Amino acid sequence: MSEGAARLELRDVSKTFPGVRALDGVSFALRAGEIHALCGENGAGKSTLLKILAGIHPADSWSGEMRVDDAIVRLHGIRDGETHGIALIAQELALVPQLSVEANVMLGREQARFGLLDSHAMRTAARAALARVGLDTDPARPVQELGIGQQQLVEIAKAMQKDARILVLDEPTAALPEADVQRLLALLVELRSRGTAILYVSHRLDEVFQIADRITVLRDGRSVYTGDHTPGDGSPATRERVIAHMVGRAVSERPVRTARDVRPHEAPLLSLREWSLADPQRPWRQALREVRLDVHAGEVLGLAGLMGAGRTALLASLFGAARSRVSGRVRIGGSPEREPFATPAQALAAGVALVSEDRRRQGLVPEGSILDNLSLATLARFAPRGVLRLQAREAACRAQAEALQIRPPALEQIVMRLSGGNQQKVVLGRWLLAGPRVLLLDEPTRGIDVGARAEIYGWIERLSAQGLAIVLVSSDLPELLGLSDRVAVLCEGRLTATLAAGEATPEAVMAAATRNAALNPSQEVLT
Repeated sequence: MSEGAARLELRDVSKTFPGVRALDGVSFALRAGEIHALCGENGAGKSTLLKILAGIHPADSWSGEMRVDDAIVRLHGIRDGETHGIALIAQELALVPQLSVEANVMLGREQARFGLLDSHAMRTAARAALARVGLDTDPARPVQELGIGQQQLVEIAKAMQKDARILVLDEPTAALPEADVQRLLALLVELRSRGTAILYVSHRLDEVFQIADRITVLRDGRSVYTGDHTPGDGSPATRERVIAHMVGRAVSERPVRTARDVRPHEAPLLSLREWSLADPQRPWRQALREVRLDVHAGEVLGLAGLMGAGRTALLASLFGAARSRVSGRVRIGGSPEREPFATPAQALAAGVALVSEDRRRQGLVPEGSILDNLSLATLARFAPRGVLRLQAREAACRAQAEALQIRPPALEQIVMRLSGGNQQKVVLGRWLLAGPRVLLLDEPTRGIDVGARAEIYGWIERLSAQGLAIVLVSSDLPELLGLSDRVAVLCEGRLTATLAAGEATPEAVMAAATRNAALNPSQEVLT
């Protein structure tokens, strides 16, 4: 790690949005040849800080000072940032899926000869950039044919082609399987050795402590801690210290199972029999095959498996949101056994709710307010005669927002401006307003910080204690084992094991998850 002058520095930076002070006197320095991790709860100000660094928030919209290589700079757009060697790799990749790898890498830096695009020169430059990130693929291949891990490398190659000396990565591993995570981290370590300055933002503290040289923590818009960390030694920036600064209190990263009033002697709240689902991409095969499940009142049933095993497909098909033909029988509580729900409205009417895996695309109306999003599934309740009772709706939503501690609590706030953890609370709050009996949770803590995660854990405990039947999908195996009373394991669409709490060890789960197929290193493995 270089100990020289800072390549990038912020001094006393503040940024205010209407009614919200997002950053309050933040100072931060990034050195050449350093991986500097930025940690903090959702809403701490990380995204605002990154947008200032990239020029998305122009210099006249915030106060303070920004320096690159010790020279004061004022950025007024992304291109200004790129001119100074700053490249932002956002969580939502800025690639054009239909274009080739080559076209994406060279986007904005196309080369011409005699007024025409020089395909040979562009292909040569693209190959060189791809080689720098270790991606061996045909530059003419459409980006949409690549896996998410390869697309991430294309994004970094594009930054390298723009001569980026400062690489800013926002949650780069949020959607990556473990094998791709390790490849990406190895690449960042290699780029660090070449002198690239890297700002790494992640909620995954395992990754932070694996590669970071220094760690800075933001809380409530302020920089509250910076500590040196050399991976592998007993450095000052300990995991416990970083977490304590993030949340302002001691908090456990992992859930601890508490005793619950599970009533196995009573009829299950949810029963599935011979549940099968055709693969929407390959209709000749089945994504789910004759799955049988029972979930009782007060029980959390965890669903484990490798990527593609059918976990998300099972929840979506149960909620009436399948993209292909579903067969089998379902029973909710004491109601008669019936065919699969044809629509989410049917499922909701029967008492089934789903917190989907991708809250931004499937769970929220991003431009809508907290009020609109909370009441989306229950509007009919507030309009019994076709006229919306505004006060009743607002009162119910305000009570739900207060119960879930959604911040900020202003119901008129646009949802897309909330942190990831608060967005997830809005999705959960919407379905709780509907009063479900069966709650399906698909990766409920993905992309949220340790504080919000602990709050979600608490709500799962409380809801199960109130008698809900909960089906939980999580790729974080310690989380899944810590929250579940039983764990059902899927492998290639088949249910291969149902393990009681005492039997559900990581080894037993992994053995069942790989029972019908050899383990492929490129698949997501529960860790």
